[in-house]
Amino acid sequence: MTKMEGLVKCSANYVPLSPISFLERAAFVYGDKASIIYGNTRYSWRETHGRCLRLASVLSQMGLKRGDVVAALAPNVPALYELYFGVPMAGAVLSALNTRLDAPMLALLLQELEAKIICVDYQYVQIVLKALELISPAKAKSLFLVVIRDSSQGAFSTTQEVPQRSLDYDRLLEMGKHDFEIVSPIDECDPITVNYTSGSTGTPKGAVYSHRAVYLNSIAQIFRFEMSAKTVFLWTVDMFRCSGWCFTWAVAALGGTNICLRNVTAKAIFDSIFIHKVTHLCGAPTILNIIAEAPFASHRPLATKVDLMIAGALPPLEILNNVHKLGFNVSQAYGMTEALGLVTVRSLEFDQYDRVSIKGRDELHNVVMEGVDVKDPTTMRSMPADGKTISEVMLRSNTMMLGYLKNLQGTQDAFKNGWYGTRDLGVRDPDGHIRIKDRAANAIVNCEGNAISTLEIEAVLASHPAVEATAVVGRPDEQLGESPCAFVKLKEGRTTSSQDIIEFCGVRLPNYMVPGSVVFGDLPVNSTGKILKFVLKEKAKDLGSLCVGLTAVKQERTTSKFCY
Repeated sequence: MTKMEGLVKCSANYVPLSPISFLERAAFVYGDKASIIYGNTRYSWRETHGRCLRLASVLSQMGLKRGDVVAALAPNVPALYELYFGVPMAGAVLSALNTRLDAPMLALLLQELEAKIICVDYQYVQIVLKALELISPAKAKSLFLVVIRDSSQGAFSTTQEVPQRSLDYDRLLEMGKHDFEIVSPIDECDPITVNYTSGSTGTPKGAVYSHRAVYLNSIAQIFRFEMSAKTVFLWTVDMFRCSGWCFTWAVAALGGTNICLRNVTAKAIFDSIFIHKVTHLCGAPTILNIIAEAPFASHRPLATKVDLMIAGALPPLEILNNVHKLGFNVSQAYGMTEALGLVTVRSLEFDQYDRVSIKGRDELHNVVMEGVDVKDPTTMRSMPADGKTISEVMLRSNTMMLGYLKNLQGTQDAFKNGWYGTRDLGVRDPDGHIRIKDRAANAIVNCEGNAISTLEIEAVLASHPAVEATAVVGRPDEQLGESPCAFVKLKEGRTTSSQDIIEFCGVRLPNYMVPGSVVFGDLPVNSTGKILKFVLKEKAKDLGSLCVGLTAVKQERTTSKFCY
């Protein structure tokens, strides 16, 4: 190939990509526009930029150097949003941790991160102090504790005592310099955040994101969620999840408005929509239940449509229909921590009678995702687009993690053969769309060759009026090799039988997918609330093989102890 003459790569035509630039532009273009609203607290983009500059300044004064880690434990309050800009502006790396962690797990992650500073909301001070007691005294003593007080009502909260040796977040900002020179990344692939997986199959892994990846994924979010400068984003998804699915930076790129919520309730959601004219919100599927079951919801129809995106299994169709009738446009996403959150998104279609039409397929990947495919993990060949052949879903993109923190082997295994193996099973439809069937570790394949998706069974079980939560795993079966076993937690005050559950599934699922046994009781969860299926698999194994002809287990049930 002939080399072109007269070309150069220099600071005039190449600047490392970083979402820090989104905030700088927002302060210049949308200076007086509201950036954050939280109760009675309100900031403009110019003020948010100034606060983040002072935060970066004071972090540098505290001795923070390029690549050092700042941990955070806080709900969706303005301070946590500011940390997503202020920390990288100081050249450091932010790790926002799950607020549902217990003390032992929190201690483990803090040691792995080797965090120099932890910014903690006043509500979580005690759990942090318990975690610090489990860390070596030398490391605990060297960790700066910065407490975020609640000023949403115009006055600092003093409902909980804080340690005398702790520092106050807002007072620290007052010490910062407004003319601080931002520490930009040397390489756009430098780390910007560490985001821990849920740990549903073991200890959480720290997925490290780069400036480049989050910059590109933020742009992708704007396209796929059809956002604009008029966007008013309600924070119902946890900011600690995949860096807030990168909406932390996307809203700044647009100069939109962030509505922060400490607690997500139906009243808070509807009040925010009516007062602030919210345009977008997202989160786990449970948010749909919160909205649909609000006692006042039917009396408060929305003036304009609100876009709502969920990531996870769809709730019962009745709930989807009710949410749509209230004025929400619902879309469903598939993604994971390693891919910075969302990978594919599909919009749910409703007919003239407000009934949802689910075609059971995921949309094609977003504009910056280079490839989403279903491949044989051994040969790396793409599976035929027949809608039947099941294999592993794999990803290749500029919006993937850099790797797992302090886990080189895990990183190499994840990126084997130049693709990221999701460990999810799926099929390719003739039109190229990908349909997710199940986690590879959870799928049930019986001796008749039927691949059974536990996710599809769980979606049906969740629609039963008495069911609060459920998980399906494989149980040894004398005839089939393995059959579905449903573990079910009932709603308080509700009763039902195993036979009723099985018959309920029988009219909604193919025969081979109907659970052969049902177990009632509480479901084992980890510190973040994720159901531990590997524990349930052992319980199912301990039940022994399902006998030929047995279609149900004993009819007794309890809401406190397992029975079968």
